[in-house]
Amino acid sequence: MEAVLKKAGKSTVVVLPRTVLKRLGIGVGQRMSLKVTADGTIVLSPGGKLALADMIAQCDLKAPEPADLALWKVARPIGQDVW
Repeated sequence: MEAVLKKAGKSTVVVLPRTVLKRLGIGVGQRMSLKVTADGTIVLSPGGKLALADMIAQCDLKAPEPADLALWKVARPIGQDVW
C-alpha cells in the first residue's frame, strides 16, 4: 500500500487510505505519533489523548491578547443571539 504526499499551504501532508484509518480506528483531526527508525523507516501509530494541562503548557500565557479579540468584548448581540 502506498501513501501520497500532497501540498497543503506551506506544509506537506500524507494522504492515508480510508482502509488504513478504519483499521487503526482513527479519523481526521486525531493525533498520530511519528517515529523515524535508524534505517529511515517512518512509523506512524495512533497518538494518545492530549490532556488539558498539556494544551495549556503549549500556550504562552504572557502573550498579548490579539487586537481583534477586544471587539468581541464590546460587541452587542444581533439577530437571535441569546445573552
